Amino acid sequence: MEVNVGQWRREEKSFFRRFLQWLDILDPTTLLASNKEIQNAQTLLQSSPPSLTEPVKDEKIKKALKLTLSSVHPDTGDVLPTVFRASAFTPFAAPLVVAMLLPHKGLKPDLFWQFLFQSYSAGFNLANRNKTTCTGEKNPLKQVLLLVGSVSYTTCLGVFPQFVMYRYGSNSPGMHTLFRKILPVPVLVIASALNVAVVRGFELETGIEVADKNGNVVGVSQIAGTKAVKETAISRAVLIGTTVAVPNMLVSYLQRTNFIRRSPLALAPIRHIMTAFVLGMMVPISFSLYPQTGKINRSNLEPLIQSATTEDDLYYNRGL
Repeated sequence: MEVNVGQWRREEKSFFRRFLQWLDILDPTTLLASNKEIQNAQTLLQSSPPSLTEPVKDEKIKKALKLTLSSVHPDTGDVLPTVFRASAFTPFAAPLVVAMLLPHKGLKPDLFWQFLFQSYSAGFNLANRNKTTCTGEKNPLKQVLLLVGSVSYTTCLGVFPQFVMYRYGSNSPGMHTLFRKILPVPVLVIASALNVAVVRGFELETGIEVADKNGNVVGVSQIAGTKAVKETAISRAVLIGTTVAVPNMLVSYLQRTNFIRRSPLALAPIRHIMTAFVLGMMVPISFSLYPQTGKINRSNLEPLIQSATTEDDLYYNRGL
C-alpha cells in the first residue's frame, strides 16, 4: 500500500477530524502544483514517512502530505488528472449543478447539462475508485461500457421529471411544485448513487485488496468491495440530495418575503449562489461521512481471508 493509505487511518475514528482534514485537502491552490512538485512530495514522504500515531509537526512534511493526499491515487501512487482531483470537485461540479437545476425552456438544455454533470461525475468516480485489483489496466472494453452505460442511464433518469412535465404537465402550481421542486431531489439522489455503483462495478465483481495494520495485503474481498462502493454511493447521494433540496426549501421561504415580492428578479441569482454555496459546504461533509481507509472485521470477510491472518481488523481503500 502507498504511504497515503496509512495516513488516512489517522482520522478514521472521528468525523470531525476527518472533516478538518478534508477542509485542508480541498484547498484549490493545490491544483496549481506541477507534477514535478507532487513527485517531489511523494519522494519526501517515502524517505521520511510520517508517524501514524503522532501529530505531524514538520511543515515540509505537512505540505507534502496535503499535496499528495489531494493529488495522488493511494493505490497506485499515480498523479490524478487535475480535473478529477478532490480539490477540483467543487470548482468543476458547482457550475454544472447550477446549470443543471436551471428552469430551462425545453428538454434539450436539460439533457445537455445533465449529460455534462453525469459525465463529470462518472469520470471523477472512475479516477478515484479503488484500483488494487486493476493496476496496469487501461480501461478495458467492459469498463468503457460501464462508463457509457452509467452516463446514459443517469442522464435519462435525471431529466425524467422535466420530461414528464413537458410531455404531460400542466400550468397548475401543484404540478409545477411536484416536478420542479420535489421529484428532482429523490431522482438525482438515485442517479448519483447509481453513477457510483455502475462505474465501480468491477469492485463488486472482482473485489478489492484488504490489508493488515502494517499494510501487508491479506487477500481480495468482494465483501469489502461491496462495502466500499455502498459507502461511497451513500456519501455521493447525500451530497447531491442536500445540494438540490436545501436551495429549494430556502427559495420557497424567500418567495413569501416582501423583498422577493418587490424584486422577483433577485430570486434567480440568490438561488444560484445558494446552490453553489451548499455544494461547497457539503463536499467536505459528504467526503467525511466514512473513513477513506475503511476498516472491516475479519469475521465478516470470506473464509479464505479469515484463514489467511489472525488480525481482527483489516483495512482497504474506500475510494472517493
